[in-house]
This record gives sequence, structure tokens and C-alpha cells, in this order.
Amino acid sequence: MTASPTVALLHPGQMGASVGRELVAAGTRVLWCPTGRSDASAQRADQAGLEAVADLRSLLEQSSMVISLCPPAAAEATADTVREAGFSGVFVEANAISPERAARIGATMTAQGVQIVDGCVIGPPPGGSVATHLYLSGPEEKAAAVARLFTGTAVTVITIEGSVGKASALKMAYGSYQKATCALASVAQALGRAHGVDTYLTSEARRLAKSPLAMPERLPDVAAKAWRWAPEMLEAAATLRDASLPSALAEAAASVLALWEQDKDHSDLPLADVLDHLFTRQPITAVDENGTSASD
Repeated sequence: MTASPTVALLHPGQMGASVGRELVAAGTRVLWCPTGRSDASAQRADQAGLEAVADLRSLLEQSSMVISLCPPAAAEATADTVREAGFSGVFVEANAISPERAARIGATMTAQGVQIVDGCVIGPPPGGSVATHLYLSGPEEKAAAVARLFTGTAVTVITIEGSVGKASALKMAYGSYQKATCALASVAQALGRAHGVDTYLTSEARRLAKSPLAMPERLPDVAAKAWRWAPEMLEAAATLRDASLPSALAEAAASVLALWEQDKDHSDLPLADVLDHLFTRQPITAVDENGTSASD
């Protein structure tokens, strides 16, 4: 029987730490590096049962697989850091980035002997009432090795036949709908509140369809996540442009979500405050080819 690989989990945010917890529960040794990370990251990692390693080089030397789950803007820098440290195992690029960026990262990593698997996570952090799906594409044998680690966990792995970039394309297609829908609902609720008709708006939305517009009580949670969602929508916009499809809606959704940057992780804010913030902050106005906004 083949021994389970040791996994390095980079930047354990809410999703990453939850995924790591599932791996630990399944018997996999999961390492992380606290250098430069926040106290909140350290607390999440500790609660997930991740093992702290003092520096990145030691982390990679002990690991045969790396899972990268970080904000989209940091995807390439994170991959470069791993590659430049001499890692030669399996690198799971699981960030919400465009398929073009995933392929570019894959080509750079492969040229130095790293075996790359493209991944995307759809759904909430594992362990709740809604299933978490991890889609994988790329080298079949390596994708299968990643999938085996999640056997019996709350993460359902689905393999997509095809090259690196396929899983990322799925994430962009799904995210361009889901995040844009939340952004549209938020603007509609803010407009309704500005005119004192928000109660009627919500009532009609609930009567006609279950949508983000019908559930304004969930918008503070959207605002708390918007710091991650806005860059993801910019990645979706780039993906749409690459496919010769209109990207304006995704770009506009990113601009709306960027207004909530200061609400990061504050899902306990009152709805009124969350909606008020849409009136007072400046949106992202442009994005370069790497997904970086002009206001960054």
C-alpha cells in the first residue's frame, strides 16, 4: 500500500484551512508555514490540525504535494516562490484564476520539473450542509493521486478530462454568474433602500423567485467575502475577453464588490451599514493582464 504524501498547504484562509482539516481527518500529514501570516491564519491552521514548519524551504523539503489556495492576485507569485525554492513534486493550482493564467503557471512549473494539477473549489468550506466540490484537470495520474487524498472526506472530487486550465475555466464560468448575481442584488437592495421601497422589493423577489435579491440578510456575508470575490470577477472578465465574449458585466460586478474591501471578514455588520458602503467608496476602475487593479 502506497503511503499518503505529506501535503504543504499555502496561505490557509477560511477555505484552505477547512480543506486542510478534511485532509488531516483522513490521515494525511498537512504542513503550513506561519512566517508572514496573520494571527487569524495561525488560529485557523491550529484548529484544522495543520503542522507548522518554520520556513518555506523546510516546508517544501518535507512535502511531496503543494496545494495553493490563495487570493487570485497572489497566484503567480506564490507559484514562483515554490518553483524558485526547488520544489519538484505535485503542485495543485486551486486558485480562482483565469484558464490562461493557470496554463501560464503550469507551463512555467512544468519546465522546471514540477507536476501541476489544475483545481477549482465550488461551494462553501467543507463540513456544512452544502457539498464542497473540488474539480481537477491536468495529468490524469497526478489528478487521481490528489483525488485519493479526499476519499471519505466532506470534499467531493470530480475530475475533468483535459489539460491544465479546464478546472479554472469552470470556476470562471460559475463565478461570473454567482458573484455577478450577488453584486446585482446588492445594488438593487441599496437602490430600494435609498428610496424607502426595499421592503417591497424583497417581498416581490421572495414571491417570484428565490434569489440573492430575495435574501438581503445574506448580503453582509457577501460583503465580508467581497475582497476575494472582486479579484475573482476580474479573472472572469479576462476569461470572457479571451473567449471573445462581453466582459462588462463581470467588470462591473468587480467594481461593486470592491466597494466592500474594508468590510473584509466582517460578516456581522448590520445590513444597513453594508448597503450604505456602496454609496461611499471608490470602485476598481481598470485591471491589467495579471488581474491587478489600477487602484491597487
